[in-house]
Amino acid sequence: MSAADTDPTSSHEVDREMFPHDDPFILFGHLLKDAEAKEVNDPNGMALATVDEDGLPDVRMVLLKGYDSNGFVFYTNTGSDKGRQILATGKAAILFHWKSLRRQVRIRGVVTQVSHGEADAYFASRPRQSQIGAWASDQSHPVAGRFALEKKVAEYAVKFGVGTVPRPDHWRGFRIRPVQFEFWRDGAFRLHDRMQWKAVGEGWVKQRLNP
Repeated sequence: MSAADTDPTSSHEVDREMFPHDDPFILFGHLLKDAEAKEVNDPNGMALATVDEDGLPDVRMVLLKGYDSNGFVFYTNTGSDKGRQILATGKAAILFHWKSLRRQVRIRGVVTQVSHGEADAYFASRPRQSQIGAWASDQSHPVAGRFALEKKVAEYAVKFGVGTVPRPDHWRGFRIRPVQFEFWRDGAFRLHDRMQWKAVGEGWVKQRLNP
């Protein structure tokens, strides 16, 4: 009989070794920091899932632009598919997959818009050409061709000259407030480690899941 069979705390200790924090935001922060040191491209890249008016899922990659205990923030055009779908449902899911770490984090939650001040501040930090692109691109809608898009970019570049480029009203920030986290670690023979946190009241309930 092994020590694991006789020691009732051993399973808990193993879980603590792999998922060492009870606060999922802190655990996420440590994983993101590791990813920033090891991932070659876009460690803040995340798959964003929404549903359309028919309930058909839609998913695409976006970039995380900030997070804290209030949620995870990204920015987009509210006229895009993802923007319209989020405004209609107020719900979304995101997935971080860090291949170099062999780790994943899944998050589901409710979505609200960030304040205009917060959106303005982030927009002002973007490269000027990206700011102009936010005006020129009618995101997710048909375009006649690459030349037509570049022509609009040139027109807005002339319009704003060398002055400050204001944030277009359709360019907004969204904050996903998690109601559920799942942390995943790759395991041998597909026996992956999965730990789930669910929001209950003001706290979280944690449980291990089958792989």
